[in-house]
Amino acid sequence: MSPLKKYLPLLLGIALAAGVFLGSKLNFEDSNEKIFATNSKKDKLNRLIDYIDYEYVDKVNTDSIVDVTVNGILENLDPHSVYIPVDQYEETADDMRGNFVGIGISFYVYNDTIAVIRAIEGGSAAQVGIRGGDRILYANDKKLFGENIDRDSISEYLKGAINSKVNLKVYRKSEDRIFEKRVKRKRVPIVSVDAAYKITDKLGYIKVNRFSESTPEEFDDAMEALIDDGMERLVLDLRDNPGGYIYAAERLVDEFLEDDKLVLITRNKKGEESYSYATRRGDFEDGMVYVLINENSASASEIVAGALQDNDRGLIVGRRSFGKGLVQREMALGDGSAVRLTIARYYTPTGRSIQKPYDNGVEDYYSDYERRYRNGELISADSIKVADSLKFVTPKGKVVYGGGGIIPDIFVPKDTSIENKTLEYVSRNGYMSYFIFEYLEANRAAFKGMNLREFNADYEVENAVLEDFISYARLDRAQIDMSDYTEELKKSIKANIAEQLFGSNAYESILNQGDPMIQTIIKREARLAQ
Repeated sequence: MSPLKKYLPLLLGIALAAGVFLGSKLNFEDSNEKIFATNSKKDKLNRLIDYIDYEYVDKVNTDSIVDVTVNGILENLDPHSVYIPVDQYEETADDMRGNFVGIGISFYVYNDTIAVIRAIEGGSAAQVGIRGGDRILYANDKKLFGENIDRDSISEYLKGAINSKVNLKVYRKSEDRIFEKRVKRKRVPIVSVDAAYKITDKLGYIKVNRFSESTPEEFDDAMEALIDDGMERLVLDLRDNPGGYIYAAERLVDEFLEDDKLVLITRNKKGEESYSYATRRGDFEDGMVYVLINENSASASEIVAGALQDNDRGLIVGRRSFGKGLVQREMALGDGSAVRLTIARYYTPTGRSIQKPYDNGVEDYYSDYERRYRNGELISADSIKVADSLKFVTPKGKVVYGGGGIIPDIFVPKDTSIENKTLEYVSRNGYMSYFIFEYLEANRAAFKGMNLREFNADYEVENAVLEDFISYARLDRAQIDMSDYTEELKKSIKANIAEQLFGSNAYESILNQGDPMIQTIIKREARLAQ
């Protein structure tokens, strides 16, 4: 007799006994009971949604219920654990990747038509001759103009699989003609380095607007070009930079720190710590670096500022940063949506946490700016409240503080007047851009063939253009007196014209002329040179 036949009765007996035992645990009359109770809370949510889906008297979009439920759960955690719905995921992912697949244009939906602001240099649209002012009427025979035009759906028709082609029908107003172009979709960069240029002969400037996958490479290219052009000192502008990938910030810091210098400490819920160190030869380990921050510089921006400050490397200039010291990880939820969940806290090299409190809820957390404004912190360094219990000391003996943001080494106050707030608003939002587009529509021929150097040297904003903008923005109707800011408004108009003609580098270089933080650095450099 084989061994299997010999033990077969015993095996059948064991199986039968196990079946009887499990059967005794089941209640077939009450479907609310489960064999395993370990996921009862999850089952409760799933069951409630099923009941609503199948039994509720009215038809309900249960997807929206799930979204509300997820958001409600996350709101009880911390301000930075967030839900990314399906319809927002791809755009969010593109932004963090630093590129998308498309034809390479920036555009407005202007008077119910897609108006090209600028064809991105080197992009597919530019290569086939599409330029600023052109209107895209059709994409593969799909009508893209009219009252019901939707910007999101437009992007769907212009984007697509890499190397796929789209047939465009284009109207050129300046020539009053319609023509067709077949354009190949390619990867289009979403730049994170807005500008890189020289302020003075030896002082360079780089502005980083966020930390995406492409930031290290973009930054390396910008640094290399400036160093080759004779830069010896650098202004790194992280103002209004909300952060992004930690590894991108670590890579950037590595350009300035010697090998084995501590960059960052992270600690998870189990108390496990991870240490990040500078690992390679940076391109700018010896040159002076100034880091510009303000109340909107957050997360990865604060990692950069904190690592350089704690390693006594350079100077931090500006105002106290936002105060975000939490680390998120993106996790897919299986249906195309995702959640960014806080999984750790981070600490600067001296061991300080710069996370501001969030015990009183999300609304209170994001009202911190108003508190800073009321407390006078934006105009006086003496108004910044620090706690001795959160005092830390750098290797060279400089005192730094934790507890909510990076406090700069050199404080530069903010102009909090209503006129300056208005100036900031109209300068850096889309409202002025619309005005400039209309201005260029009427005057584009005057700039034909002009390069940036000629534009900077020769173009001046006339008073008539300024008055037209004040009327367009209804500043006169709002009775906001901008007479003390005439030159600043003209500079903003010129910068916005430069952006639409030449790109963001031209915009920043013009708008930064006379900037208080940059002027503080220039004056310091002049004193040191004496």
